[in-house]
Amino acid sequence: MKLNALPLTNEIILWWDQAPEAGAHPEYCLRQGDRTVCTGSVTHGRLEGLRPGEEVTCSLWLDGRLAAEGAFRTLREARVLDVRDFGAVGDGVTMNREAIQRAFDACGEDEEVWFPAGVYRTGGLRLHSRMRVRLDPGAELRGTDCPEDYLPKIPSRFEGTEMECYQSLLNLGQMDHTAGPNCSQVLIYGGGTICGGGQPLAERIIEAERTRLKEHLEALGDRIKEYENLDTLPGRARGRLINLSNCENIHITGLMLENSPSWNVHMIYSRNIVTDHCRFRSEGVWNGDGWDPDSSEDCTLFACHFHTGDDSVAIKSGKNPEGNRINRPTRGIRIFDCRSDFGLGIAIGSEMSGGVEDVRIWDCDLRCSLYGVQIKATRKRGGAVRNITVRDSVLSRFRCCAVGYNDDGEGSPVPPVFENVLLERVRLSGWAMEYWEKENHPSPAIDLSGFDTEGFEARNMVFRDCDIGENGTIALSRCRDITLERITALGQYEHPANFWIGNEKQVTQL
Repeated sequence: MKLNALPLTNEIILWWDQAPEAGAHPEYCLRQGDRTVCTGSVTHGRLEGLRPGEEVTCSLWLDGRLAAEGAFRTLREARVLDVRDFGAVGDGVTMNREAIQRAFDACGEDEEVWFPAGVYRTGGLRLHSRMRVRLDPGAELRGTDCPEDYLPKIPSRFEGTEMECYQSLLNLGQMDHTAGPNCSQVLIYGGGTICGGGQPLAERIIEAERTRLKEHLEALGDRIKEYENLDTLPGRARGRLINLSNCENIHITGLMLENSPSWNVHMIYSRNIVTDHCRFRSEGVWNGDGWDPDSSEDCTLFACHFHTGDDSVAIKSGKNPEGNRINRPTRGIRIFDCRSDFGLGIAIGSEMSGGVEDVRIWDCDLRCSLYGVQIKATRKRGGAVRNITVRDSVLSRFRCCAVGYNDDGEGSPVPPVFENVLLERVRLSGWAMEYWEKENHPSPAIDLSGFDTEGFEARNMVFRDCDIGENGTIALSRCRDITLERITALGQYEHPANFWIGNEKQVTQL
């Protein structure tokens, strides 16, 4: 095991991977020297009351045995740049885009831009490497709902396609799928709020793009049916709340993140992006995803709370045929100790043409979601989703399936592959929270379906020590090598599950 450190000025947040050998009720003990910091089954902790630049030694114990240790140092004290000194006014009325940008441009290493309490109205802003941004409790960075405030457009990627998009509220890095990181070491933190222009901004951008694309949209004719709806194509130009392109070592912590015109935090061709102890809100926003790693590696999300207008998390890697050609997978994703109160849950896909692998989810509560955890793609995508693990969590359901929307563009010569999935010690209620009607309805707790092409069935999936809830149903279609081991219904091992099975090649129940 390894202790991972996220240093702040007066504290250090530590996290570690779940130990598979620990079983259902592990007892972790985090110590700073001889002092016990925290105990329990949660895989993160916080060292508080430290001095700037202080080095501390920590150890992690698992069931009384030493599992990991290391020495870590807090950040050096930052020189503070007050945005008010650059002309910003937190009255909720004054337009502060130029003033805040001057503060960001002036911020150097070991310096931070400080937002005291107030509402700072702005458009798109650019951040750079080796800087900090702190929003105090009561401070709100609020995006306008005017598209012109997010110009000029920048290279970005939306729904798997590289294109020019309106700027996000916060923009880090320059997108280039042929290169590595060009923006690094940024900390965005505090107890404040980053709020976008929401659905009103989205609608104004869509209308502007519909006018710009008028001839193209008319020329599509019946091919417009390949899109999700009539707003899909013009809607792809929307910015996000925080856009991270070709970034590395970015830490976002302690904030309310809400009401982007589309996805809230989107990382493209990036690595080592950590988001923790944040709240995401975007109900009523079309495509209002919370946290979307896209062709990115080693990204971590924990201790976050979601109430979103779409997926809480959507893991992506590009769309056919561009995603197949760029071929930058998403891998090394860790999601733990997160909760959803409303939304669709955690999705892998549907834009997954570059591949998704090594995703681990644990200690999450997604019972109040439409899908729980879902792997999805259209048969045009190609690529593969593999090596997905979900442990010690509560879900509404688990789905692996083909979908028919967002299906424009040339297709891959072969369908996608869904393989190597493990669910262990997971409770699945079999009740889906209907996103549109806000009502629960019964649904298969486990619903697996691959593609109707030989060799492209959903395969090599294990469900072990899972409770499938009062509905007690499992639906399998176009599957092979599915193992159901110690599956219970109604929380009673002696009650068999009620299966509906079609076109499967091999199902093993132990």
